[in-house]
Amino acid sequence: MDTSGHNDISSTKAVLLGALASGVNGPTWSAIKITFLTLGVCFAAILALSFLSNDFIMIIHIILLVVISGTLFLLLSNFLAQTGLVSIEQQMEEMGLGPRDPIKVTKDN
Repeated sequence: MDTSGHNDISSTKAVLLGALASGVNGPTWSAIKITFLTLGVCFAAILALSFLSNDFIMIIHIILLVVISGTLFLLLSNFLAQTGLVSIEQQMEEMGLGPRDPIKVTKDN
């Protein structure tokens, strides 16, 4: 079994790599989902506080923010469902961080 590659890369490095390279890898998508979940929890708390204060302008504003963030998450999910995730190894190879294929090296020279 090959232990090099995806198993040697930490989640933090994979998220950083996903931010710099084209495409979205699995750990980056997980970080995005956790971020949107945290945003939803914060919006729920702010919405509850605005209901307690009876500030209707604030309630409308927070509901609008919830709709915008929900729409953004649904659009991101739909886009990734259509395009698919990129492997970490493919992103590393694209950025020139992974081991090069000896066949490609001989073709380049």
